[in-house]
Amino acid sequence: MTQEEQIEAITQRARKNFSKGFNCAECVVEAVVNIVDTGLPKDIQKLATGFGGGMGLYGDTCGAIAGAVLAVGAVHGRSALPEGDPKAIPKMASQELYGKPGLYRLFNQIPNRIQNKFGNTLCRELTQPWKENWLCRDHALHCREIITESAKIAAELILSDKTELASMPFGANVENLVDTPEACSIKG
Repeated sequence: MTQEEQIEAITQRARKNFSKGFNCAECVVEAVVNIVDTGLPKDIQKLATGFGGGMGLYGDTCGAIAGAVLAVGAVHGRSALPEGDPKAIPKMASQELYGKPGLYRLFNQIPNRIQNKFGNTLCRELTQPWKENWLCRDHALHCREIITESAKIAAELILSDKTELASMPFGANVENLVDTPEACSIKG
């Protein structure tokens, strides 16, 4: 299967998963772990269950976004800290996250792309029109679109060149990091 075919397969599987009864986060994770060899067991998708409805229906970060982060982490996440001089490890670990390339640059794209397309990343805001009628068809169709887009973003981040994507400029972020020479150097 080509890269484009894999991206499409993940996207469509996640979309169909919602109709089967998976929640928003599970849809994305299940699609990725069944199409991409993550090296993890397929039942890893159970980690996504609690993220549905913005964390157990609390309404915070959309579960589809959380599922995309989990799915990308299953492929590109860290399984251990760097090795070497114990005094240098914190700086090396920080560089893995904040550097260029850096993992935070990769993961940062997920909420920023959803924000750009749907206007928000919070479940309670994305679903506000259906607050009084949560289980209606229109709400489900809207969430299915967010799931589909989140799965597509995850698939692209998983299947495209990691170094290139992890070198992209930061989007909006809590630390207000931008790509200036000072911002890219990690102070130890």
